[in-house]
Amino acid sequence: MPTIDLTQANFETTINDNDMVIVDFWAPWCAPCRSFAPTYESISEKYPDLIFAKINTEEEKELGSMFNIRSIPTLMIFREKVIIFSQAGSLPAAGLEDVIGKAKGLDMSKVHQEVIKQEKEKTA
Repeated sequence: MPTIDLTQANFETTINDNDMVIVDFWAPWCAPCRSFAPTYESISEKYPDLIFAKINTEEEKELGSMFNIRSIPTLMIFREKVIIFSQAGSLPAAGLEDVIGKAKGLDMSKVHQEVIKQEKEKTA
């Protein structure tokens, strides 16, 4: 499946309606972003069950700000509406596939329990 462009208009729906969304925060002027793009596109074709998305931080400044993006490219993986991975810098194809495999293998019930625990600690 080809990558999709995320904007303020479709971000929330995309995250909420899909089990796993991999997001590449990028900008057109960023050389590392441009060199990572073919790898990202290639890997997206290997995983038709996942959503691969891109956020142009020049056009979608609010989304970049919302996720405190300070360096690009930054890769994030959302699974069941939870950010389970976030890393600045591009990955080689094997590294990206490794991260995807680990993300798919997570026990999300434990992740959700941990999120609830952290939220309770914040309010305590």
